[in-house]
Amino acid sequence: MKLAVDIAMKLHSRDREFRLEAQFACAHDVTVIFGASGSGKSVTLQAIAGLLRPDTGTIRLDGRTLFDSNAGADVPARDRQVAYVFQDYALFPHLDIEANVAYPLTPWWRLRPEPDVRERVATMLAAFEIDHLRASYPGQLSGGQKQRVALARALIREPQLLLLDEPFSALDPLLRERMRHQMLEWQGRFGIPMVVITHDPDDVATLADEVIVFREGKVVRTGERAAVFDEVESGPQVRRAVRRFLADAAG
Repeated sequence: MKLAVDIAMKLHSRDREFRLEAQFACAHDVTVIFGASGSGKSVTLQAIAGLLRPDTGTIRLDGRTLFDSNAGADVPARDRQVAYVFQDYALFPHLDIEANVAYPLTPWWRLRPEPDVRERVATMLAAFEIDHLRASYPGQLSGGQKQRVALARALIREPQLLLLDEPFSALDPLLRERMRHQMLEWQGRFGIPMVVITHDPDDVATLADEVIVFREGKVVRTGERAAVFDEVESGPQVRRAVRRFLADAAG
């Protein structure tokens, strides 16, 4: 996977103006975008997904142009082959888990998915070990279970890229650590590159093949695993190396 982003846009909220100028390229299995709240991470992710339109610039994925302001190109979100998992998972509360996961493959006018779709859903539910929840509803699930459902729904269309917006922020600390490692297992199993945004250094330490640091709407530093982790391998040393890197980037 090669993702190249070079975009600029202005956002207005009452008396505040925010300007995003994001330029970066990544070609790893897991890229983590790190930064404080309000630094432009989510805006960038939504632009990649096609949920927001930049004012100027380009977005390219594996040689395909998803957005080019000069050429007038703006591929609709549904055609980008990019999956997006929202911070709150955005599950449909009135649909059971089977219908939630089947939703991307089910026409709006069908009450239930067709048999071939149900078979694909069953495979995804088994992969995420939630097949016993197929008849449950989102309101009956724990945070970790909701995350698995959201991931199964995102991956069922076999996208080229998976975008994750603060995927662990709603989980308790113990579950958060376990889900980080499971996320890496799932990435290896499905082979779909991920871009993860976070403000938690531990997410960077566990997940990142490459880290991109945002501050006040701009990319201020990037680094691959070897450079960021300072060639250390044990857990505490990795975390210290990551925190040093991020502290330097934050100025």
